[in-house]
Amino acid sequence: MRILITGGAGFVGSHLCDRLLADGHHVIAMDNLITGSRANVAHLINHPQFELVLHNVAQRIVLPQPVNVVLHFASPASPSQTAPTGYLQLPIQTLKAGALGTLNALGVAKAYGARFLLASTSEVYGDPLEHPQRESYWGNVDPVGPRSVYDEAKRFAEALTMAYHRTHAVDTRIVRIFNTFGPRMALDDGRVVPNFVGQALRGLPLTVYGDGAQTRSFCYVDDLVDGILALLESSEHMPVNIGNPHEVTIREFAELINGATGNAAGIVCEDRRTQGDPQQRKPDLTRARTLLRWEPRVDLAEGLRRTIHAFRERLLEPTPA
Repeated sequence: MRILITGGAGFVGSHLCDRLLADGHHVIAMDNLITGSRANVAHLINHPQFELVLHNVAQRIVLPQPVNVVLHFASPASPSQTAPTGYLQLPIQTLKAGALGTLNALGVAKAYGARFLLASTSEVYGDPLEHPQRESYWGNVDPVGPRSVYDEAKRFAEALTMAYHRTHAVDTRIVRIFNTFGPRMALDDGRVVPNFVGQALRGLPLTVYGDGAQTRSFCYVDDLVDGILALLESSEHMPVNIGNPHEVTIREFAELINGATGNAAGIVCEDRRTQGDPQQRKPDLTRARTLLRWEPRVDLAEGLRRTIHAFRERLLEPTPA
């Protein structure tokens, strides 16, 4: 098949490129490199079945040949208040990727009769009053808070996807992605995994915001890709959670990373929290297990071992002259 991946040079998008090329498909990675990186797909540039197309999905997408599948992954995704690629620093671009980008990607799918998969997010649940979060939960989202540029962009993208499915019979899928980590995350991403691992490998104390009692559940990227492809091959049109249900506090997570890296610098707490930052995040995987026969296989310790190894190699790379 010919497969278009918007955001194909991003963290998750580039791992999808790897898997789909390995499965024998022709992959077109479309990216404007605002948050993606050429380095993520540099090893694929000479692959005969791979194309990198530099394009902003907020503008009309024109392809020289039809595609069979469209995977829409283009969007800033980091909630960092300081990272240059975080959605708080790119609010308009984030809203455009979720609204105009989704509209344009759906237009491609409609024009060619292609299957369409939207990368949505657990952030559609906001700061949840239900725990763990089921797909039937409507969420607790502030529509005008700082994080709304991402949360509402994804909620609108889901609504638009379902409208194209119901009105134009586009064959759609929606995956709600929970916290995912692994190699190729940007070192300056601002999310908790690159923050903690980067600090630990530099021998610095790990910065925990608040008291560290807030919880997250972390899914290794290979498991996420397995889940996405299982959903793509299914006939399910309603949203499906993909993530890891193993829940840890941020303080526990910091201690785990310090132990894995041998960092003796400890932890420092700062009283800084983004408005709307969820206190709990854990997926209910009933639908994924029942409909897709999927659940994560890589445990947190092994995923961190692989991720720390990849980060260590990048930190040791010589700086270009």
